[in-house]
Amino acid sequence: MKVTQAQAQANRAHVVETASRLFRERGYDGVGVADLMAAAGFTHGGFYKHFRSKADLMAESAACGMARTAALTAGADLSDFVRAYLSREHRDTRATGCTMAALSGDAVRQPESVRAAFAAGIESLLAVLSREDLSSGDADPARTRARYLDLMAHAVGAIVMSRACPDDSPLADEILAACRDEILASLDSSAAAGTSPESSARASAP
Repeated sequence: MKVTQAQAQANRAHVVETASRLFRERGYDGVGVADLMAAAGFTHGGFYKHFRSKADLMAESAACGMARTAALTAGADLSDFVRAYLSREHRDTRATGCTMAALSGDAVRQPESVRAAFAAGIESLLAVLSREDLSSGDADPARTRARYLDLMAHAVGAIVMSRACPDDSPLADEILAACRDEILASLDSSAAAGTSPESSARASAP
């Protein structure tokens, strides 16, 4: 029976979603095309009807995962997002967690198309995080960008370091707690002063 265009698009989306989950869980080198297609419920040969190479799928699945993180962040209270991101629950669920935290270390050794997908995803999340500050018209765009890049790197790095520790290691929890408390304290300090995180940084700059 001939597959309709709509069904073909749905099948492709399902493969991308499956790949995004498996790559986050096992890493790019830990998932072969045959295993990936089997997990999606398709044959190995069907892969090349949708993608030219595994690298193409890696790039598309990275874009998919990072777009989801940006969507979850949009409109969310920043403090609540930080608490959820720097939680043991997120740390222990690589397959459904943040693509940056799960795969940034792998991406550095992948083709440029994959790294470009990460760069685009980082830019997208940065735009979401800084949108409210920049919409006021009072923020310095360069300082706003630096502030939120610092926040992103702080949060992602905390998850990466925590995951590198044994699952039952007290250090794994300590890393999350220390970084979470530092980020939240910075946000609370800005709120108490009646300023955005960016403008607080500007006020304290020499």
